[in-house]
Amino acid sequence: MIAKEMKSYEKVERYDTEMTDAIAENYKEIINNLGEDVNREGIVSTPVRAAKAMQYLTHGYGLDPLQILKSALFTEDHRQMIVVKDIEVYSMCEHHMLPFFGKAHVAYIPNGQIVGLSKIPRIVDAFARRMQVQERLTDQIKDCIQEALNPLGVAVVIEAQHMCMQMRGIQKQNSVTTTSSFTGAFEKDKTRKEFISLISNKFS
Repeated sequence: MIAKEMKSYEKVERYDTEMTDAIAENYKEIINNLGEDVNREGIVSTPVRAAKAMQYLTHGYGLDPLQILKSALFTEDHRQMIVVKDIEVYSMCEHHMLPFFGKAHVAYIPNGQIVGLSKIPRIVDAFARRMQVQERLTDQIKDCIQEALNPLGVAVVIEAQHMCMQMRGIQKQNSVTTTSSFTGAFEKDKTRKEFISLISNKFS
């Protein structure tokens, strides 16, 4: 029975052929300019693979985070803090086109409406899968939730490691960058401390 159900699922990836070809040609030129043989067996298919990878890593441009949230709003008289923490973040630094990755912690206090919980990680991903800086990413997530739900407050904290700091430049492998952004009730010290406490605690 389980095997039957597994056969009914198929992951399909679709890429714009024209865009893939154009990006692949650019990668081919870059590889050649770096001094590598673009016709070598291990590299001959690399430009196309890299073109597809880059399209996937930046597919957030084709997503509308605000509509993602608005597609799952529900009327609910709950006015306590809702926290979704440890959301995996993978993004691309716009300065060096190297990855940065880590975790996002998001909270809001409803004001008559709640959103389906899965939509919060979805909008994090929608904004992260673009050329980004961590500071802007943090604000975009906060602003999107504020606009869609008009809650009593929103809090976003992102902790990330940046490969542009670890692989090149200053090469500090253990450095972590933390950014935060708050609105409404979370601008009050007591509420903000409660949020920080909740995302810091590890529940067993």
